[in-house]
Amino acid sequence: MITIYHNNRCSKSRNGLKLLEESGKEFEVVNYLETVPSEQELKNIITLLGIKPIDLVRKNEAIWKNNFKDENLSDNEIIRAMVDNPKLIERPIVINDKKAVIGRPTENILSII
Repeated sequence: MITIYHNNRCSKSRNGLKLLEESGKEFEVVNYLETVPSEQELKNIITLLGIKPIDLVRKNEAIWKNNFKDENLSDNEIIRAMVDNPKLIERPIVINDKKAVIGRPTENILSII
């Protein structure tokens, strides 16, 4: 099953959702601002993406700039910051089985569906 971690207020996320709808494949939508991933879920997503936690952070968000930017945070602290402040999570994230991509650009999603 394909899963998209989605934020409807984000145009890139809406584009990713539209691409999935047009693919005709079944998928699940997780509105991650309402259903915040747990620390373990985020760790699993980061592993599937093959990135470091910092690479999943939206560094231009005011929350990051005002509270975390100049801190020397461990990977676990970065993950905790994303759980506590889900706006910091880059989007959309699309997972299909054991593959995952950040849908920026939207075409990245095509590589796993």
